[in-house]
Amino acid sequence: MSSPPVAPPGWSRWLVPPAALSVHLSIGQAYAWSVFKPPLESALHLDGTRSALPFQLAIVMLGLSAAFGGTLVERNGPRWAMTVALVCFSSGFLLSALGAETRQYWLIVLGYGFVGGIGLGIGYISPVSTLIKWFPDRPGMATGIAIMGFGGGALIASPWSAQMLESFGTGHSGIALAFLVHGLTYAVFMTLGVLLVRVPRPERPAEGAPAADGGVRVSARGAVRTPQFWCLWVVLCTNVTAGIGILEKAAPMITDFFADGSTPVSASAAAGFVALLSAANMAGRIGWSSASDRIGRKNIYRVYLGAGAVMYLLIALFGDGSKPLFVLCALVILSFYGGGFATIPAYLKDLFGTYQVGAIHGRLLTAWSTAGVLGPLIVNWIADRQEEAGKHGPSLYGLSFGIMIGLLVVGLVANEFVRPVHVRHHVPAPREAADAQRQQPA
Repeated sequence: MSSPPVAPPGWSRWLVPPAALSVHLSIGQAYAWSVFKPPLESALHLDGTRSALPFQLAIVMLGLSAAFGGTLVERNGPRWAMTVALVCFSSGFLLSALGAETRQYWLIVLGYGFVGGIGLGIGYISPVSTLIKWFPDRPGMATGIAIMGFGGGALIASPWSAQMLESFGTGHSGIALAFLVHGLTYAVFMTLGVLLVRVPRPERPAEGAPAADGGVRVSARGAVRTPQFWCLWVVLCTNVTAGIGILEKAAPMITDFFADGSTPVSASAAAGFVALLSAANMAGRIGWSSASDRIGRKNIYRVYLGAGAVMYLLIALFGDGSKPLFVLCALVILSFYGGGFATIPAYLKDLFGTYQVGAIHGRLLTAWSTAGVLGPLIVNWIADRQEEAGKHGPSLYGLSFGIMIGLLVVGLVANEFVRPVHVRHHVPAPREAADAQRQQPA
Protein backbone atom coordinates (compact mmCIF):
# COMPACT_ATOMS: atom_id res chain seq x y z
CA MET A 1 0.00 0.00 0.00
CA SER A 2 1.29 3.45 -0.89
CA SER A 3 2.18 6.02 1.72
CA PRO A 4 -0.25 8.89 2.30
CA PRO A 5 0.63 11.88 0.09
CA VAL A 6 2.35 14.56 2.18
CA ALA A 7 1.66 18.19 1.32
CA PRO A 8 4.63 20.10 -0.12
CA PRO A 9 5.72 23.38 1.51
CA GLY A 10 3.22 26.14 0.83
CA TRP A 11 0.28 23.79 0.27
CA SER A 12 -2.96 25.51 1.30
CA ARG A 13 -4.90 23.65 3.94
CA TRP A 14 -8.09 25.12 2.47
CA LEU A 15 -7.81 22.65 -0.41
CA VAL A 16 -8.53 19.76 1.96
CA PRO A 17 -12.17 20.59 2.92
CA PRO A 18 -13.27 20.55 -0.77
CA ALA A 19 -11.59 17.14 -1.13
CA ALA A 20 -13.54 15.86 1.87
CA LEU A 21 -16.73 17.52 0.64
CA SER A 22 -16.50 15.77 -2.74
CA VAL A 23 -16.66 12.41 -0.96
CA HIS A 24 -19.35 13.32 1.59
CA LEU A 25 -21.65 14.99 -0.95
CA SER A 26 -21.45 11.78 -2.99
CA ILE A 27 -22.09 9.24 -0.24
CA GLY A 28 -24.82 11.51 1.16
CA GLN A 29 -26.94 10.13 -1.68
CA ALA A 30 -27.90 7.39 0.77
CA TYR A 31 -30.51 9.69 2.32
CA ALA A 32 -32.20 9.95 -1.11
CA TRP A 33 -32.86 6.21 -1.45
CA SER A 34 -36.60 6.78 -0.96
CA VAL A 35 -36.75 8.21 -4.52
CA PHE A 36 -36.07 4.70 -5.87
CA LYS A 37 -38.49 2.87 -3.58
CA PRO A 38 -41.78 3.37 -5.52
CA PRO A 39 -40.28 2.56 -8.96
CA LEU A 40 -38.57 -0.56 -7.58
CA GLU A 41 -41.77 -1.71 -5.87
CA SER A 42 -43.67 -1.32 -9.12
CA ALA A 43 -41.06 -2.71 -11.51
CA LEU A 44 -39.94 -5.68 -9.39
CA HIS A 45 -43.21 -6.29 -7.50
CA LEU A 46 -41.80 -5.59 -4.02
CA ASP A 47 -43.47 -4.55 -0.81
CA GLY A 48 -42.31 -1.56 1.24
CA THR A 49 -40.27 -3.67 3.64
CA ARG A 50 -38.24 -5.33 0.88
CA SER A 51 -37.69 -2.10 -1.04
CA ALA A 52 -36.17 -0.57 2.13
CA LEU A 53 -33.72 -3.45 2.59
CA PRO A 54 -30.84 -2.02 0.49
CA PHE A 55 -30.90 1.22 2.49
CA GLN A 56 -31.14 -0.56 5.83
CA LEU A 57 -28.24 -2.87 4.99
CA ALA A 58 -26.20 0.10 3.76
CA ILE A 59 -26.61 1.89 7.11
CA VAL A 60 -25.69 -1.28 9.01
CA MET A 61 -22.58 -1.71 6.85
CA LEU A 62 -21.76 1.97 7.35
CA GLY A 63 -21.49 1.45 11.09
CA LEU A 64 -19.66 -1.87 10.85
CA SER A 65 -17.13 -0.79 8.22
CA ALA A 66 -16.44 2.47 10.06
CA ALA A 67 -15.86 0.56 13.30
CA PHE A 68 -13.69 -2.22 11.87
CA GLY A 69 -12.01 -0.22 9.11
CA GLY A 70 -11.06 2.82 11.17
CA THR A 71 -7.60 1.50 12.06
CA LEU A 72 -6.85 0.76 8.39
CA VAL A 73 -7.91 4.28 7.48
CA GLU A 74 -5.48 5.69 10.04
CA ARG A 75 -2.68 3.40 8.94
CA ASN A 76 -2.99 3.87 5.18
CA GLY A 77 -4.12 7.49 5.01
CA PRO A 78 -7.00 9.44 3.49
CA ARG A 79 -6.15 8.81 -0.17
CA TRP A 80 -6.32 5.05 0.33
CA ALA A 81 -9.58 5.39 2.27
CA MET A 82 -11.17 7.66 -0.31
CA THR A 83 -10.13 5.28 -3.08
CA VAL A 84 -11.71 2.34 -1.27
CA ALA A 85 -14.86 4.41 -0.72
CA LEU A 86 -14.94 5.40 -4.39
CA VAL A 87 -14.54 1.81 -5.65
CA CYS A 88 -17.08 0.33 -3.24
CA PHE A 89 -19.71 3.07 -3.53
CA SER A 90 -19.56 3.28 -7.33
CA SER A 91 -19.36 -0.51 -7.74
CA GLY A 92 -22.44 -0.80 -5.57
CA PHE A 93 -24.39 1.29 -8.07
CA LEU A 94 -23.04 -0.70 -11.02
CA LEU A 95 -24.04 -3.99 -9.39
CA SER A 96 -27.45 -2.47 -8.65
CA ALA A 97 -27.78 -1.45 -12.30
CA LEU A 98 -27.08 -5.05 -13.33
CA GLY A 99 -29.60 -6.29 -10.78
CA ALA A 100 -32.31 -3.91 -12.01
CA GLU A 101 -31.69 -4.73 -15.67
CA THR A 102 -31.82 -8.50 -15.04
CA ARG A 103 -34.59 -8.16 -12.41
CA GLN A 104 -32.40 -9.86 -9.81
CA TYR A 105 -33.28 -7.91 -6.67
CA TRP A 106 -30.67 -9.72 -4.57
CA LEU A 107 -28.00 -8.03 -6.71
CA ILE A 108 -29.40 -4.61 -5.77
CA VAL A 109 -29.32 -5.58 -2.10
CA LEU A 110 -25.77 -6.90 -2.46
CA GLY A 111 -24.58 -3.93 -4.51
CA TYR A 112 -26.18 -0.92 -2.88
CA GLY A 113 -26.55 -2.42 0.58
CA PHE A 114 -23.44 -4.50 1.21
CA VAL A 115 -20.74 -3.25 -1.19
CA GLY A 116 -22.00 0.34 -1.31
CA GLY A 117 -22.49 0.34 2.46
CA ILE A 118 -18.80 -0.43 2.96
CA GLY A 119 -18.05 2.58 0.78
CA LEU A 120 -20.38 4.67 2.96
CA GLY A 121 -18.58 3.76 6.18
CA ILE A 122 -15.01 4.13 4.89
CA GLY A 123 -15.93 7.30 3.01
CA TYR A 124 -17.63 8.83 6.05
CA ILE A 125 -14.54 8.56 8.27
CA SER A 126 -11.91 8.97 5.53
CA PRO A 127 -11.33 12.74 5.88
CA VAL A 128 -11.99 13.20 9.60
CA SER A 129 -8.52 12.57 11.00
CA THR A 130 -6.86 14.52 8.17
CA LEU A 131 -9.12 17.55 8.58
CA ILE A 132 -8.46 17.66 12.33
CA LYS A 133 -4.70 17.50 11.71
CA TRP A 134 -4.91 20.34 9.17
CA PHE A 135 -7.16 22.47 11.41
CA PRO A 136 -6.08 21.78 15.01
CA ASP A 137 -7.08 25.37 15.78
CA ARG A 138 -10.63 24.93 14.37
CA PRO A 139 -11.45 21.22 14.33
CA GLY A 140 -15.19 21.72 14.83
CA MET A 141 -15.49 23.97 11.78
CA ALA A 142 -13.35 21.68 9.62
CA THR A 143 -15.23 18.48 10.36
CA GLY A 144 -18.51 20.37 10.19
CA ILE A 145 -17.81 21.37 6.59
CA ALA A 146 -17.27 17.78 5.51
CA ILE A 147 -20.05 16.17 7.53
CA MET A 148 -22.40 18.91 6.35
CA GLY A 149 -21.88 17.38 2.91
CA PHE A 150 -23.27 14.05 4.07
CA GLY A 151 -26.43 15.80 5.24
CA GLY A 152 -26.64 17.86 2.06
CA GLY A 153 -25.95 15.09 -0.43
CA ALA A 154 -29.61 14.13 -0.53
CA LEU A 155 -30.65 17.69 -1.40
CA ILE A 156 -28.72 17.23 -4.65
CA ALA A 157 -29.40 13.54 -5.22
CA SER A 158 -33.18 13.60 -4.66
CA PRO A 159 -34.18 15.96 -7.50
CA TRP A 160 -31.40 14.63 -9.73
CA SER A 161 -32.54 11.02 -9.28
CA ALA A 162 -36.18 11.98 -9.77
CA GLN A 163 -35.31 13.80 -13.01
CA MET A 164 -33.39 10.79 -14.33
CA LEU A 165 -36.25 8.42 -13.58
CA GLU A 166 -38.61 10.81 -15.34
CA SER A 167 -36.33 10.88 -18.38
CA PHE A 168 -35.32 7.21 -18.50
CA GLY A 169 -38.61 5.77 -17.27
CA THR A 170 -39.56 3.98 -14.07
CA GLY A 171 -39.38 0.47 -15.53
CA HIS A 172 -36.54 -1.87 -14.64
CA SER A 173 -34.39 -0.65 -17.57
CA GLY A 174 -34.89 3.00 -16.62
CA ILE A 175 -33.93 2.27 -13.02
CA ALA A 176 -30.86 0.36 -14.23
CA LEU A 177 -29.76 3.29 -16.39
CA ALA A 178 -30.24 5.72 -13.49
CA PHE A 179 -28.10 3.48 -11.24
CA LEU A 180 -25.44 3.31 -13.96
CA VAL A 181 -25.29 7.11 -14.35
CA HIS A 182 -25.06 7.48 -10.55
CA GLY A 183 -22.17 5.05 -10.32
CA LEU A 184 -20.13 6.66 -13.10
CA THR A 185 -20.83 10.25 -12.06
CA TYR A 186 -19.98 9.69 -8.41
CA ALA A 187 -16.78 7.90 -9.44
CA VAL A 188 -15.63 11.01 -11.33
CA PHE A 189 -16.68 13.38 -8.55
CA MET A 190 -15.04 11.36 -5.78
CA THR A 191 -11.84 11.10 -7.85
CA LEU A 192 -11.41 14.85 -7.36
CA GLY A 193 -11.15 14.25 -3.61
CA VAL A 194 -8.72 11.36 -4.08
CA LEU A 195 -6.39 13.51 -6.21
CA LEU A 196 -6.66 16.62 -4.06
CA VAL A 197 -6.25 15.25 -0.53
CA ARG A 198 -2.91 15.58 1.29
CA VAL A 199 -1.72 14.96 4.84
CA PRO A 200 0.18 17.71 6.66
CA ARG A 201 3.91 17.60 7.26
CA PRO A 202 4.89 16.68 10.84
CA GLU A 203 6.06 20.23 11.40
CA ARG A 204 3.81 23.28 11.27
CA PRO A 205 1.40 22.44 8.42
CA ALA A 206 0.23 25.90 7.39
CA GLU A 207 0.77 29.53 8.17
CA GLY A 208 -1.31 30.48 11.19
CA ALA A 209 -1.99 26.88 12.23
CA PRO A 210 -0.30 25.14 15.15
CA ALA A 211 1.64 21.94 14.67
CA ALA A 212 -0.59 19.09 13.55
CA ASP A 213 0.73 16.48 15.91
CA GLY A 214 1.32 16.91 19.59
CA GLY A 215 -0.31 16.84 22.98
CA VAL A 216 -2.47 13.88 23.97
CA ARG A 217 -1.91 10.63 22.04
CA VAL A 218 -4.31 7.76 22.72
CA SER A 219 -4.64 4.70 20.47
CA ALA A 220 -7.98 3.41 19.28
CA ARG A 221 -7.51 0.24 21.32
CA GLY A 222 -6.68 2.29 24.40
CA ALA A 223 -9.58 4.69 23.85
CA VAL A 224 -12.26 2.01 24.08
CA ARG A 225 -10.89 1.08 27.52
CA THR A 226 -11.54 4.54 28.91
CA PRO A 227 -14.76 5.74 30.57
CA GLN A 228 -14.57 8.87 28.41
CA PHE A 229 -15.18 6.84 25.25
CA TRP A 230 -18.28 5.18 26.66
CA CYS A 231 -19.61 8.44 28.07
CA LEU A 232 -19.34 9.93 24.58
CA TRP A 233 -20.95 6.79 23.15
CA VAL A 234 -23.98 7.41 25.38
CA VAL A 235 -23.94 11.13 24.52
CA LEU A 236 -23.97 10.47 20.77
CA CYS A 237 -26.50 7.65 20.98
CA THR A 238 -29.02 9.66 23.00
CA ASN A 239 -28.64 12.79 20.86
CA VAL A 240 -29.07 10.85 17.61
CA THR A 241 -32.01 8.84 19.00
CA ALA A 242 -33.79 12.11 19.85
CA GLY A 243 -33.23 13.51 16.37
CA ILE A 244 -34.25 10.37 14.51
CA GLY A 245 -37.35 10.17 16.70
CA ILE A 246 -38.72 13.18 14.81
CA LEU A 247 -36.89 12.84 11.48
CA GLU A 248 -38.04 9.30 10.69
CA LYS A 249 -41.76 10.04 11.27
CA ALA A 250 -41.88 13.76 10.55
CA ALA A 251 -44.67 13.94 7.96
CA PRO A 252 -47.24 11.71 9.72
CA MET A 253 -46.29 13.23 13.09
CA ILE A 254 -47.12 16.82 12.15
CA THR A 255 -50.28 15.57 10.41
CA ASP A 256 -51.40 13.70 13.54
CA PHE A 257 -50.68 16.63 15.85
CA PHE A 258 -53.06 18.97 14.01
CA ALA A 259 -55.55 16.48 12.56
CA ASP A 260 -58.32 17.61 14.91
CA GLY A 261 -57.66 21.33 14.52
CA SER A 262 -59.49 23.82 12.35
CA THR A 263 -56.63 23.85 9.83
CA PRO A 264 -55.18 20.35 9.40
CA VAL A 265 -51.79 19.92 7.76
CA SER A 266 -51.95 18.99 4.07
CA ALA A 267 -49.67 16.42 2.43
CA SER A 268 -47.74 19.15 0.61
CA ALA A 269 -47.26 21.12 3.84
CA ALA A 270 -46.03 17.97 5.58
CA ALA A 271 -43.53 17.42 2.75
CA GLY A 272 -42.37 21.02 3.14
CA PHE A 273 -41.89 20.38 6.86
CA VAL A 274 -39.63 17.42 6.03
CA ALA A 275 -37.59 19.63 3.70
CA LEU A 276 -37.21 22.24 6.46
CA LEU A 277 -35.97 19.56 8.83
CA SER A 278 -33.34 18.50 6.29
CA ALA A 279 -32.17 22.10 5.97
CA ALA A 280 -31.96 22.44 9.77
CA ASN A 281 -29.99 19.19 9.96
CA MET A 282 -27.52 20.48 7.38
CA ALA A 283 -27.22 23.97 8.89
CA GLY A 284 -26.65 22.55 12.36
CA ARG A 285 -23.71 20.50 11.14
CA ILE A 286 -21.67 23.57 10.21
CA GLY A 287 -23.22 26.17 12.53
CA TRP A 288 -23.15 24.38 15.87
CA SER A 289 -19.85 22.60 15.22
CA SER A 290 -18.19 25.93 14.41
CA ALA A 291 -19.67 27.39 17.60
CA SER A 292 -18.07 24.55 19.56
CA ASP A 293 -14.63 25.90 18.64
CA ARG A 294 -15.51 29.03 20.63
CA ILE A 295 -17.52 27.77 23.60
CA GLY A 296 -16.04 24.29 23.96
CA ARG A 297 -17.25 20.80 23.16
CA LYS A 298 -18.72 19.95 26.58
CA ASN A 299 -20.69 23.20 26.62
CA ILE A 300 -22.12 22.68 23.13
CA TYR A 301 -23.31 19.20 24.09
CA ARG A 302 -24.94 20.70 27.16
CA VAL A 303 -26.91 22.81 24.67
CA TYR A 304 -27.73 19.86 22.40
CA LEU A 305 -28.95 17.64 25.23
CA GLY A 306 -30.36 20.14 27.73
CA ALA A 307 -32.08 22.44 25.26
CA GLY A 308 -33.14 19.40 23.24
CA ALA A 309 -35.00 18.04 26.26
CA VAL A 310 -36.70 21.43 26.72
CA MET A 311 -37.75 21.45 23.03
CA TYR A 312 -39.31 18.01 23.38
CA LEU A 313 -41.10 19.11 26.54
CA LEU A 314 -42.53 22.18 24.80
CA ILE A 315 -43.83 20.05 21.92
CA ALA A 316 -45.39 17.55 24.33
CA LEU A 317 -47.12 20.24 26.40
CA PHE A 318 -48.02 22.94 23.88
CA GLY A 319 -47.16 21.62 20.40
CA ASP A 320 -50.73 20.78 19.35
CA GLY A 321 -51.86 24.33 20.08
CA SER A 322 -49.36 26.17 17.90
CA LYS A 323 -47.95 25.13 14.54
CA PRO A 324 -45.13 27.70 14.66
CA LEU A 325 -44.05 26.41 18.09
CA PHE A 326 -44.15 22.78 16.91
CA VAL A 327 -42.14 23.54 13.76
CA LEU A 328 -39.62 25.75 15.56
CA CYS A 329 -38.93 23.19 18.30
CA ALA A 330 -38.58 20.38 15.74
CA LEU A 331 -36.14 22.47 13.68
CA VAL A 332 -34.01 23.16 16.75
CA ILE A 333 -33.94 19.46 17.66
CA LEU A 334 -32.87 18.54 14.12
CA SER A 335 -30.16 21.21 14.14
CA PHE A 336 -28.84 19.61 17.35
CA TYR A 337 -29.01 16.21 15.64
CA GLY A 338 -26.80 17.41 12.78
CA GLY A 339 -24.54 19.39 15.08
CA GLY A 340 -23.96 16.34 17.25
CA PHE A 341 -22.63 14.36 14.29
CA ALA A 342 -20.31 17.16 13.21
CA THR A 343 -19.00 18.03 16.68
CA ILE A 344 -18.17 14.53 17.93
CA PRO A 345 -14.89 14.18 15.93
CA ALA A 346 -13.58 17.41 17.48
CA TYR A 347 -14.66 16.24 20.95
CA LEU A 348 -12.71 13.02 20.36
CA LYS A 349 -9.69 15.03 19.24
CA ASP A 350 -9.81 17.10 22.43
CA LEU A 351 -9.84 13.98 24.59
CA PHE A 352 -7.70 11.48 22.66
CA GLY A 353 -5.56 13.65 20.37
CA THR A 354 -5.10 13.30 16.62
CA TYR A 355 -3.01 10.10 16.80
CA GLN A 356 -5.79 7.64 15.82
CA VAL A 357 -8.83 9.87 15.99
CA GLY A 358 -10.27 8.47 12.75
CA ALA A 359 -10.23 4.92 14.10
CA ILE A 360 -11.73 6.06 17.40
CA HIS A 361 -14.45 7.93 15.51
CA GLY A 362 -15.22 4.80 13.53
CA ARG A 363 -15.72 2.76 16.68
CA LEU A 364 -17.93 5.45 18.18
CA LEU A 365 -20.24 5.37 15.17
CA THR A 366 -21.69 2.11 16.49
CA ALA A 367 -23.73 4.49 18.65
CA TRP A 368 -25.30 5.78 15.42
CA SER A 369 -26.23 2.25 14.35
CA THR A 370 -27.84 1.65 17.76
CA ALA A 371 -29.74 4.94 17.66
CA GLY A 372 -30.89 4.21 14.11
CA VAL A 373 -32.77 1.21 15.47
CA LEU A 374 -33.75 2.67 18.85
CA GLY A 375 -35.28 6.00 17.73
CA PRO A 376 -37.75 4.68 15.13
CA LEU A 377 -38.57 1.71 17.35
CA ILE A 378 -39.56 3.92 20.30
CA VAL A 379 -41.72 6.31 18.28
CA ASN A 380 -43.35 3.81 15.91
CA TRP A 381 -43.96 0.96 18.35
CA ILE A 382 -45.50 3.21 21.00
CA ALA A 383 -47.61 5.07 18.42
CA ASP A 384 -48.93 1.75 17.08
CA ARG A 385 -49.80 0.52 20.59
CA GLN A 386 -51.52 3.81 21.46
CA GLU A 387 -53.54 3.68 18.25
CA GLU A 388 -54.63 0.13 19.06
CA ALA A 389 -55.79 1.44 22.43
CA GLY A 390 -58.09 3.91 20.66
CA LYS A 391 -55.99 7.05 21.04
CA HIS A 392 -55.24 9.50 18.25
CA GLY A 393 -53.59 12.83 17.49
CA PRO A 394 -50.88 14.12 19.86
CA SER A 395 -51.70 11.42 22.43
CA LEU A 396 -49.99 8.91 20.12
CA TYR A 397 -46.64 10.51 20.94
CA GLY A 398 -46.86 11.65 24.56
CA LEU A 399 -45.18 8.57 26.03
CA SER A 400 -42.45 8.37 23.38
CA PHE A 401 -41.64 12.08 23.85
CA GLY A 402 -41.34 11.47 27.59
CA ILE A 403 -38.87 8.65 26.89
CA MET A 404 -36.88 10.96 24.57
CA ILE A 405 -36.66 13.58 27.31
CA GLY A 406 -35.41 10.92 29.72
CA LEU A 407 -32.79 9.72 27.23
CA LEU A 408 -31.55 13.28 26.67
CA VAL A 409 -31.19 13.75 30.41
CA VAL A 410 -29.16 10.52 30.56
CA GLY A 411 -26.93 11.90 27.81
CA LEU A 412 -26.60 15.20 29.66
CA VAL A 413 -25.42 13.37 32.78
CA ALA A 414 -22.98 11.25 30.76
CA ASN A 415 -21.52 14.43 29.26
CA GLU A 416 -20.87 15.79 32.75
CA PHE A 417 -18.76 12.73 33.55
CA VAL A 418 -16.36 13.42 30.69
CA ARG A 419 -12.92 14.34 32.05
CA PRO A 420 -9.43 14.50 30.53
CA VAL A 421 -8.04 11.03 29.77
CA HIS A 422 -5.69 9.66 32.43
CA VAL A 423 -2.03 9.69 31.44
CA ARG A 424 -1.80 5.89 31.75
CA HIS A 425 -3.79 5.62 28.51
CA HIS A 426 -1.43 7.93 26.60
CA VAL A 427 0.89 6.61 23.89
CA PRO A 428 4.38 8.23 24.06
CA ALA A 429 5.35 10.30 21.05
CA PRO A 430 8.11 8.68 18.95
CA ARG A 431 10.73 11.17 20.14
CA GLU A 432 9.74 10.73 23.77
CA ALA A 433 9.90 6.96 23.43
CA ALA A 434 13.36 7.17 21.88
CA ASP A 435 14.58 9.49 24.65
CA ALA A 436 13.22 7.13 27.30
CA GLN A 437 14.95 4.19 25.66
CA ARG A 438 18.29 6.00 25.60
CA GLN A 439 17.95 6.80 29.30
CA GLN A 440 17.54 3.12 30.20
CA PRO A 441 20.70 1.66 31.85
CA ALA A 442 22.67 -0.77 29.74
